[in-house]
This record gives sequence, structure tokens and C-alpha cells, in this order.
Amino acid sequence: MKNSTYHFFFGSLSNSFRVNILLVLKDGEKSVKELSKKLKTEQSKVSHALAVLKKCNLVKSRRKGKNVLYSLNKKTVIPLLNLIDKHAKLFCKGCCAFCGRCA
Repeated sequence: MKNSTYHFFFGSLSNSFRVNILLVLKDGEKSVKELSKKLKTEQSKVSHALAVLKKCNLVKSRRKGKNVLYSLNKKTVIPLLNLIDKHAKLFCKGCCAFCGRCA
């Protein structure tokens, strides 16, 4: 696998707003309007971030009537988020400010 693949993948996750979208979608599929309301930001900002996440196949979309609903790629993203949670629980004890429990 090329280094650029890793750079693009981790670059997609390096933005805290995009990570927040993933965390909201962990609870189930949502429209841009629902995400915007939950994240308290403009729909255009949400749409732009979703485009990046969708390009890397971290999120999927489906049309339901006039709405487009977004969800996590269940095959890879949910296991990845669970692995990160497990890692933080086991190894992020007082070591950093990243997990929110330390520092």
C-alpha cells in the first residue's frame, strides 16, 4: 500500500470536527440537517466534512425521499472506533490530554 493512502486516511481523521461527525453517526444514520443541529454548526460545514469522509469511504450515504442519510461504514469504521476505545482504556491512563481522562 502506498504511503499516500495512509496520509489520506489519517488526514481525514486529523480534523476534530470530522471525528465528531463520526462519533455522532456511531449512534445511527442522520441527515445533514440532523448532524448540523446536533453539532451546532452550519449545514454547509457539515456537508463539506461529509464529502471528505465519504471520499475515504468512512461514511456511506443513501437517499430516503428528498433526504440523504449518512451512516458509518460498519465493516471497518465501527471496529476501528471500538479499537480506539479499547486502546484508550488500556493505555491512556494519565499519559496524555487526548482521551479526556488524563492531564
